Amino acid sequence: MTSLDLRPRHVLIVEDEQALALGLSDLFSSAGYAVSTAVTGEQATTLCTGQRFDIVVLDVLLPGRNGFDVCAELRKARVTTPIIMVTARTQDAEKELGLDSGADDYVTKPFSMRELRARVRAQLRRASRDRQAERVIRFGDCEIDFDRAELRRSGRLVDVTAQELRLLNVFLQNRGRVLSRDQLITAAWGPGMAITDRAVDTHVFNLRRKIEPEPSEPRFLLGVRGLGYRFEDEDLINA
Repeated sequence: MTSLDLRPRHVLIVEDEQALALGLSDLFSSAGYAVSTAVTGEQATTLCTGQRFDIVVLDVLLPGRNGFDVCAELRKARVTTPIIMVTARTQDAEKELGLDSGADDYVTKPFSMRELRARVRAQLRRASRDRQAERVIRFGDCEIDFDRAELRRSGRLVDVTAQELRLLNVFLQNRGRVLSRDQLITAAWGPGMAITDRAVDTHVFNLRRKIEPEPSEPRFLLGVRGLGYRFEDEDLINA
């Protein structure tokens, strides 16, 4: 049971050198990525803790809070997004500090744009493999074992359909993202399937009855007026 990539990969570029930030934005935009930018460590921290990115390209030398501090703070906040640090410093001690702060990779200036793009792709592939390995997922008092096609609440088996599990898997693999009904139909039922928006709403309602402590006041499966639905849970654990 796998999820589809419903949106372009979203990269956050944290760089205060305007020319380099523009060059990186053009590089990733032309490759089909969605791109956001930040010029300070504070902006980067706010963005990363407020929305979901697929990868962060983080400069070390920033105004105010440096990249090492930003990376460490994000990891402390349980932000697991892959981070590639970029710096003009070449000393091994600096690289070690970056990796110890939680970075996944380290690139020194000057660097080849093709090399950076390749490193980004490599980190995204690894992150994708990690997500696919998330076969037992826990949140609240729920435990979902996708290999066994089982949903448990407080250790007790809950009756759930295969379609409900497919839909829940899409939400879990895209947690934090707002998914439209059309996107949910494509990912959970298949492209071109004659599924109505009302049918999607019914499945979401049924899932809420099975996973929410208070289905009428959902904590996990949230509706976003005029847009669709979003799955949220800060305490989600992958086993």
